[in-house]
Amino acid sequence: MYNNRLEQLKLFLKDTPNDPFLHYAMALEYLKLGEDQQALSIFTQLIETSPNYVGTYYHRGKLQEKLKMFDDALMTYKVGMETARKLQDNHSYSELLSAYNSLHDELSDW
Repeated sequence: MYNNRLEQLKLFLKDTPNDPFLHYAMALEYLKLGEDQQALSIFTQLIETSPNYVGTYYHRGKLQEKLKMFDDALMTYKVGMETARKLQDNHSYSELLSAYNSLHDELSDW
């Protein structure tokens, strides 16, 4: 089942197919609809095509955690931290570091 927002995003993408924000927003809509694999696919593609769109790393990592893809999530956070540091985006770096440390600590407790 698709919602109106998703349909609107698809229309916007026809006009500007390379807009990373639209792809990001579309992935978030798929998450809301419970279509995790579709969201993961978009996040993955977005990292390949727009690696400096830093917010993607956090959401992809969280989704990988949800899907129990823990090693992949840790790697996503690491690459995101490297990207954020390169871009001097301290806020995103801190969020990614926190997510990485939280997951790493949780896995260490097992």
